[in-house]
Amino acid sequence: MNKVAHYLQEHLSGEVVTSAEALGYFSTDGSIFTIAPSIITYPRNENDVRKISRFIWQLAERNRFIPLTPRGLGSNVTGAAIGEGIISVFPAHMNRILELDSRSGDVSVEPGVNFGKLQQTLYTHGRFLPPYPASLNYSTIGGAVATNTGGIESFKYGSIGNFVKGLRVVLSNGEVIETKRLSKREASKKMGLSTYEGEIYRAVDTLLEENSETIEKLRSFSTRTSAGYNLADIRRPDKSFDLTPLFIGSQGTLGTITRISLETEPYTPNTTVMIGYSNDFTQAHTAIGKLRGLKIPPSAIELIDANLLDFVEKTNPNQLKGLLTKPFPKIVLLVEFNNNSDRTRNKAVKKAKKVLEESGIDFKIETDDTSKNDTWKLRELASAVVGHVEGGKRALPIIEDGIVPFDQFPVFLKGLYDIFTRNNLSPAVWGHAGEANLQAFPQLDLAQLGERQKLFRIIDEYYNLVIALGGSTSAQNNDGRLRAPYLEKLYGEEVYKLFGKVKAVFDPYNVLNPGVKLGVTMEDIKPLLRNSYTLNNLHDHLPRA
Repeated sequence: MNKVAHYLQEHLSGEVVTSAEALGYFSTDGSIFTIAPSIITYPRNENDVRKISRFIWQLAERNRFIPLTPRGLGSNVTGAAIGEGIISVFPAHMNRILELDSRSGDVSVEPGVNFGKLQQTLYTHGRFLPPYPASLNYSTIGGAVATNTGGIESFKYGSIGNFVKGLRVVLSNGEVIETKRLSKREASKKMGLSTYEGEIYRAVDTLLEENSETIEKLRSFSTRTSAGYNLADIRRPDKSFDLTPLFIGSQGTLGTITRISLETEPYTPNTTVMIGYSNDFTQAHTAIGKLRGLKIPPSAIELIDANLLDFVEKTNPNQLKGLLTKPFPKIVLLVEFNNNSDRTRNKAVKKAKKVLEESGIDFKIETDDTSKNDTWKLRELASAVVGHVEGGKRALPIIEDGIVPFDQFPVFLKGLYDIFTRNNLSPAVWGHAGEANLQAFPQLDLAQLGERQKLFRIIDEYYNLVIALGGSTSAQNNDGRLRAPYLEKLYGEEVYKLFGKVKAVFDPYNVLNPGVKLGVTMEDIKPLLRNSYTLNNLHDHLPRA
């Protein structure tokens, strides 16, 4: 154990580990990248987090820079949960539900709480968090907030940032702040503080004032996006002020979150699921557009294509037993309504039924639990792609999370197919059709030089396509090392420079998860590519997509 590790172990309540086995384990996450850390810490409480941050700050003041990366369960597919220096792992100790108001449904948790376990607890109180990711059983709430995650029901509810009421955050110098929406008067008091917190409030306020026109461009962005920093929602027209949106989706680059306060929604298992079949994407696109415009909208509009069905039929046909038979439709739509009122839900389903009939789409309506579960198994078939191994080829999470304006959806899907065709690969597409947010993991062998070169060519083609169509490189999984090289192209030089100024305010020594948001090029990330890709840490849960 080196001197830094000895010092930390002496001063922390939690554990410090430097074994080769631990360092190897934490050198990867759910992404295609690998970076070896130097030290693993398991903070036992917020005070431990403060001590680590303060220690790193003091070293940086003496021109010795040690990066700090917060980590949940490592399911992140962008490479944001790995890094050099110190990794702070939160699920070991900081994994408690701290408060749960059974009347309002508000809940406060530590960042290491397992998302799935929290969801199960909320269910027992008739509540739930709608923006749950497919990885909820092997991911944390801290990771969800750090990426501003979403999921199947984000069409109706948006990202998890919509449910965050406030945070406790350890700043880069070890100070702790609490964030929430403040009145103009309360914000003025914060700006008058002589602490680092006061300095940050003053600096952010100045940035907002001096760059109001630039920030207005962010407000007019045409799709949901978790890329970059959310500067648009800090100050609202009523002059209220809240730093919370900055930390949501910041991936540990502005501070370390130690407590999260969340709102929740009423939960009902009495949903109605509709499954539609189409051989014409223009027809399907028209239907989806009308479903999007319903006065009572669906909670989810999902899509899988025939290529995914063909893949499953070829590799594991029993997964399709009782669900679909050949010939497969080109497009399968899954539409869910989850309204608490039976009357409201039935009214919405009646309208949706009319939409599908007028669009010429065959469909079924499922209301009993067994049939609904069977229907949703179709969407879960994407896990067959994610977990498939063929020789050295693995499905790699590189074409995922792009989102485009809905009117560009057909062009997006065609462009996606074209990328696979140009690179002699077979596509299998799934995603959130209600938001034109698609995924398709290409099967490549990272041990082969030609395949590695192809991988970066595919990445470049994909994100350039998304940006050209006016979309965002990330709807719900954020930037990380995978997408950071495209952040400037996505928002433009002016916004990108503003992001850099924000980073400098919160992290003047650039020690908080560097290389995840800013100052990253494709040449920077190419050496980080793994030689092989595995999901060994997820097999207990069956990896989802």
